[in-house]
Amino acid sequence: MTETIAEIVAAHRAGTQTPAQTVARSFARIRSHGDPAIFISLRDEAEALAEAVALAARDGATLPLYGVPVAVKDNIDVAGLPTTAACPAFAYTPSRDAAAVARLRAAGAIVIGKTNLDQFATGLVGVRSPYGIPKNAVRDDLIPGGSSSGSAVAVSAGLVPLSLGTDTAGSGRVPAMLNNIVGLKPSLGLIPTTGVVPACRTLDCVSIFALSVDDAMAALDVMGGYDAKDPYSRQREVGALTEIPKGLKLGVPRNGQLIFFGDTVSEKAYAEALKRWKSLGATLVEFDLEPFYETARLLYDGPWVAERLLVIRDLLASAPDAIHPVTREITLAGARQSATDTFAALYKLHSLKRTAETAFAAIDALVLPTAPTAYTTAQVLANPIELNSRLGTYTNFVNLLDLCGLAVPAAMRADGIPFGITLLAPGGDDAKLASLGRAFHADTRLPMGAKAVPQPLLPAVPATLRGDEIAIAVVGAHLTGMALNGELQALGGRLLNAKTTAPDYCFYALDGTTPAKPGLLRVEAGSGSAIEVEVWALSAAAFGKFVAAIPSPLSIGTLRLADGSGVKGFLVEATAIEGARDISSFGGWRAFAKEAAK
Repeated sequence: MTETIAEIVAAHRAGTQTPAQTVARSFARIRSHGDPAIFISLRDEAEALAEAVALAARDGATLPLYGVPVAVKDNIDVAGLPTTAACPAFAYTPSRDAAAVARLRAAGAIVIGKTNLDQFATGLVGVRSPYGIPKNAVRDDLIPGGSSSGSAVAVSAGLVPLSLGTDTAGSGRVPAMLNNIVGLKPSLGLIPTTGVVPACRTLDCVSIFALSVDDAMAALDVMGGYDAKDPYSRQREVGALTEIPKGLKLGVPRNGQLIFFGDTVSEKAYAEALKRWKSLGATLVEFDLEPFYETARLLYDGPWVAERLLVIRDLLASAPDAIHPVTREITLAGARQSATDTFAALYKLHSLKRTAETAFAAIDALVLPTAPTAYTTAQVLANPIELNSRLGTYTNFVNLLDLCGLAVPAAMRADGIPFGITLLAPGGDDAKLASLGRAFHADTRLPMGAKAVPQPLLPAVPATLRGDEIAIAVVGAHLTGMALNGELQALGGRLLNAKTTAPDYCFYALDGTTPAKPGLLRVEAGSGSAIEVEVWALSAAAFGKFVAAIPSPLSIGTLRLADGSGVKGFLVEATAIEGARDISSFGGWRAFAKEAAK
């Protein structure tokens, strides 16, 4: 059964499953799951199915998220669906998608609905909503985690393979741990927040929930990138995945600095996670966690609470009872902050940032518990503010210090409570964290989500493009070691991988070409042969120079590869194959050239 983004996209491209079937399955699962508190609003199913059918008119090979159902936290705009931020009195219906949602849709994703949250994204518990409390997908007496409660539960329960949350103080990480899934908190400014209801506008980011790190990165690759309409957007690149580097150094708190609030089971699970890192080749380096704790205290004891007040002060003045009582109590504290308090806190934060920079100079990343413990819904309702605060022990300082974070499952406790770790690094190191997190998660062999989806073996690191690079497939004299390969190298080209095309091509040795060249001709799908190619990466400028120099009858079009993806590559005009030798049976230019040289 297809569950991950990678599996779904592959099935759609291969034609073994249609986007419409996948979307219909999501709606059926939502009905069968029977928890009305997960979604605040759902799209009309017929409308979503029509969108899925319409995708067939586009080239699925060029859509990274071809037909992938996605759920969106209800403080992120989706055109035509109400944005409530879990407050009916605040609700409005946007006419356009948030920038992140628009980018997902352009990549082939299909929005299913808007998910529940702690009102105005204030909370790490998931119980502060007039739309009900979503049941934790793993153990239903536990809190779902917040504020992105519905988004995390929807992925863990298998209703959708991808969802969007937001993260200001841990809302994209704590619910991930509590539901046994991956939570990716990107660098500030990497994903635009245009069309997102602010919590603390200077700290907010759109976060990602998925079953695997690779799936989360597939979404980040689509959504990441500068947006001139967002004043908080930054020129940051997503980066490429790698293997775990040799000499990896991970920061761990000094002895006695970790806090688990008496939860010895979580404490042991964290110690076991550190042993796993050692087995993966990491060296553990102690660092001082106290400055990070000090930063965390600034978030709710300092002026950043006033940012939350800015969003809802008019509603508080006109209809205070429309605000959840706990949210109201927390937010009103922002009115007590003075200008002098604000500048004093900013000065303190800059000093703490310098201290954090010093800590990271000696390590590649920090590894911490995602949360120190877990609580039941009954416990949190009885003690809402203190227990919520405890859950943010290892999350509240992250955005203040401009760090990126990745929460991954680490263990399933004997009592059925998930435990997870979070990797943290300076902003811009998202791909580094993903490279580490994917290896750790795969090594745990933990089933994914609440439905115990088996983890596949760790896939090879995908060859990814950097910056403005464009991939191009070569089939003849530009192959490695062949006569024209130097042209690619002179332009700074990088070999990404060797592939084969789909069986949709005939391959010809062209007459009168020097050096000898082949021609690849597209034929009816499945009626041709699979041909070996190499995929190279060129910068946009180099790609333009390379294409401009290609002589007739060769041209550049889109090749369909055996894995269903598409890539720019060499094709030949049909008129040029008259009298040319069909060499398709050789399966590639190397085999033909070897035979011809005999």
